[in-house]
Amino acid sequence: MLRRVVQNARSFNMPKDKVESAIRRAAGKEAENYEEILYEGYGPHGIAILVETATNNTTRTVSNLRTHFNKGGGNFASSGSVAFLFKRMGVFRLKPDGLDPDEMELELIDHGLEEMGESTGEKGEPQLVLRCAFADFGNLQKALEDRGITPLSAESEYLPLTPIELSEDQATEVLKLVDRLEQDDDVQKVFHNLG
Repeated sequence: MLRRVVQNARSFNMPKDKVESAIRRAAGKEAENYEEILYEGYGPHGIAILVETATNNTTRTVSNLRTHFNKGGGNFASSGSVAFLFKRMGVFRLKPDGLDPDEMELELIDHGLEEMGESTGEKGEPQLVLRCAFADFGNLQKALEDRGITPLSAESEYLPLTPIELSEDQATEVLKLVDRLEQDDDVQKVFHNLG
């Protein structure tokens, strides 16, 4: 976990001394105890939603999420009622410069690589996206490090097993709820099966 966080901080050009300082502060006595918890629910039109949180007050988080789901036309659900609709995967995003995707794909299959494709970043820059089963995250990360490749990001994502297509109006309703959830301070990421 710490290796992934440091790697992601470096990809945003955060100076090494700032990263080390943040680690020291987090390990200090004044550090609060945050828990990572995955909550589940349904949005409008039966769309499954997973909400990844980091919280120091689960009562507040549950109350806030329940309110967001209710106001957004959805339902807060019990643990296990939605998660089976998703597959947790390790996801690495790389700069494609100087990389041979075909050769890399052949080399990394033995280290857990399941999928490899092209994508674009937030600013439209090209990226290579590598996915593996979450259990193989460390193996694939080490294989990239051994080849001198530093990912732009390395994280886990929940990918829907069966995306659901909705009309534009219905999809907009779902995305309003997703946006509402993403604005909550305790929410880290929101995953859904809207296609």
